[in-house]
Amino acid sequence: MITLYPKKEFKFPIIADCINPDVFQNKKPEEIARLSIWEGNKQKTLADLFNIEEAKTENPSGNEVIIIKGDVGKVRRIGACMKGGEITIYGNVGMHLGEEMKDGKITVHGNASGWTGSMMKGGTIEIHGNAGDYLGAPYRGCREGMHGGKIVVYGNVGNEAGAHMKKGIIKIYGNAGQFAGFRMRDGTIYIEKDSEGRAGACMTNGKIIVGGFLESVLPTFTIDSIKDKVKVEEGETVQGPFYLFLGDLTENGNGKLYVSKTKNPHLSHYERLL
Repeated sequence: MITLYPKKEFKFPIIADCINPDVFQNKKPEEIARLSIWEGNKQKTLADLFNIEEAKTENPSGNEVIIIKGDVGKVRRIGACMKGGEITIYGNVGMHLGEEMKDGKITVHGNASGWTGSMMKGGTIEIHGNAGDYLGAPYRGCREGMHGGKIVVYGNVGNEAGAHMKKGIIKIYGNAGQFAGFRMRDGTIYIEKDSEGRAGACMTNGKIIVGGFLESVLPTFTIDSIKDKVKVEEGETVQGPFYLFLGDLTENGNGKLYVSKTKNPHLSHYERLL
């Protein structure tokens, strides 16, 4: 197990693809210290920016474990493309955390910036604070969204969570911004509290569940029924009642948008269409 401590308060963006269990695996601390890292436009070593400690405790799983203690809100691409192991961060973390990760687990005891879990294919990311925009979403101009895995956020998230999502689960226990599930093709997004407008815009398949207030449903969705409960994932069901809307009809979509009936009395006029 390797523990990293930032040596200073970072002022410039830092690109740190090397902070990755796959890269650290089977390396000695002195080898890890020499790994390349970018601070702004200057190339440095990991030891230039972090104190590095190795714990002698045995890990029964055999997986590499990385712990980061301190604010790394300027540090980007931690855990990008990781295939296994664990990363635990005690503090805030920068953009592109766990981008395209394939397996393993990342836990953040703080806030995460934009594009967390972007285009991820497997594994689990847990954020015990808030997350920025584009959670699990791809870069602008790219249509390859989240392909699998699970992201759990215990706070709030920004706009376009789960955009272009193909598979996987996103669970948000706070509020979500606009365009949740934009152009979603499959998978599940669960928002326990409120969601801003345009949820499910241009979705063709998949499932979005809003347990709190939703200002309005896009006119390109049609009401289908009222459900007593909705399954989030295996072993987890949320109690309703929920309005079930289907859409987005502009895309000939068959996506499912579940909206709490109790928290959204302003949507009751849809019931006359049932």
